[in-house]
Parts: sequence; C-alpha cells; structure tokens
Amino acid sequence: MLKRIFCLATTAMVALVLSGCLVAESRFLKKVEEADNLTRELTDLKQKHEKLTAENTALQKEHDKLKSEASALGRTKEELTKDKAELEQVLAAKSDTLSRNISDLRQKVSDLEAENKKLKDDIVTLQKVKEEKVKEVSGTYEQLLENMKSEIAQGQVTISELKGKLTVNMEAAILFDSGKADVKEDGLVILQKMVDTLKAVKDKAIRIEGHTDNVQISGALTRVFPTNWELSAARAINVTKYLQQQGLDAAILSATAFGEYKPVADNTTKEGRAKNRRIEITLVAKD
Repeated sequence: MLKRIFCLATTAMVALVLSGCLVAESRFLKKVEEADNLTRELTDLKQKHEKLTAENTALQKEHDKLKSEASALGRTKEELTKDKAELEQVLAAKSDTLSRNISDLRQKVSDLEAENKKLKDDIVTLQKVKEEKVKEVSGTYEQLLENMKSEIAQGQVTISELKGKLTVNMEAAILFDSGKADVKEDGLVILQKMVDTLKAVKDKAIRIEGHTDNVQISGALTRVFPTNWELSAARAINVTKYLQQQGLDAAILSATAFGEYKPVADNTTKEGRAKNRRIEITLVAKD
C-alpha cells in the first residue's frame, strides 16, 4: 500500500515536473518568437530609418537649393528693381532730350520756312530784275539793229544776242585802213551810230576786243606793231578812247587784245581772214 502510494506520489511528482518543464518550454518558445519578431521589427525600423534619413538628406539638399534660389531670386529682383529705376531715369532723360530736340527742330523748320519764303520773294524779285535786264538788252539789240541796218545789210556788221549777252562784230576794214590802228573818218561815223544806244545801257560793262588774222606783221610796220598782239591792242584801245570821248563812262569800258588767237573763220581763205580781222563790242555783266 505504501509502495503504491509512493509510486503514485512519484508519478505525481514526475507529472508535476514534466508539466512545469512543458510550461517553461512553452514560455521560452514564446519569448524566442517574441525576440524574433522584435528583431525583424528592429530590422524593418532600421531600414525605414535609413530610408527616411536618405529622404531627409535629399529634402535638406532640395531645401537648401530652393533657399539658395530664393535668395538669388531675391537679389535678382533687387537688381531688376534697380535696373528698372535706372532705365526709367535714362528714359526720362532721353524723353527730355527728345523734347528739346523736337522743339529745336520745330524752330529750325519755322526758320527754314521763313527763309524759303524770303528766298522765293528774292527769286521773284531777281526774276523781275532779270526780265528787266533782258528787256534792256533786247531793246539795245533792236536799237543797234535799226541804227546799223545798212552796215548789217552789207555784211560788214553782225549783231548777236545770246542769254543776255550782246555782241556787235565789225570787220576791221570799215574802221581802219590796212596796217593802221587809228579809226578812219568813215569808221568814226559808224561808231557814232552806237554811242547814244550804248550810253543808255545800265548795269552792264562794255568790253572792246581787238582781233587779227594770222598773217604776221612784216616790213617797216614791225617798228610800230612788232606782232599782231600790238596791232589788235592798239585798235581796241583807240575804239575805247573814242567811246569815252563821246561820253561813255570809262569805269565800264575795257579794251582787250586777242591778236590772231581767237579766229571765227578759216585763215586759209581771203574771206576768212577778213572776218577774223575785227573789232567786237560786247556787253557783259559787271564784275
């Protein structure tokens, strides 16, 4: 009986021990599982921490970049504001300058218009003066034609008028004897026909030109006229002196010698040489 009880007790004791061991093992396994779970969770958290740290670093860089750009934009805005202010000053200055220039140009235009009006008035006045002078020359031309119509008819005198310039061309033979420079009596009569008409000429100078042919002075005559220059000069001077003696103003008279160097015809013919030996009285503008 005791043995049975002992066995039962032993069995009970073993059962208790085994039961306790099972409980302990169960708790251990549970702890192990919990530890594994915690380890995995810790690993996950570390990974998340690393990821978040990386994201934080990237965000910080982005933040710094944006902050730097914002600062740069702030400076750019200030510079733009400054540039705008300077530009406005420049534009204002240019506007003032343009306004002054426009005012100056308007004044110049006004002055030019006034000057143009004056010039137009002067042109009208000058045109009238020119017309009067043309009428004067034309009147002189017509009077000379009338006074010298017989000499013109004989071909000894020609009178031409071109652009207000009047020229009386007289063959030397009607004024001078051959080889002579003094005006002969018949020549004085011809010159007298022009005196009154020439006296009436206003605002013109009267030029007397002496011309010869190309036949050279020879023989004893060379002691008086070494060349054709001297002969043409003497003839022009004597005509000029006569006109002065008849009352023409000496201040508007001049004598010029061309010798043989300004022919109007062919010197190889008798007729041509006769035309080249001449006195020309020309009305020209005063200097």
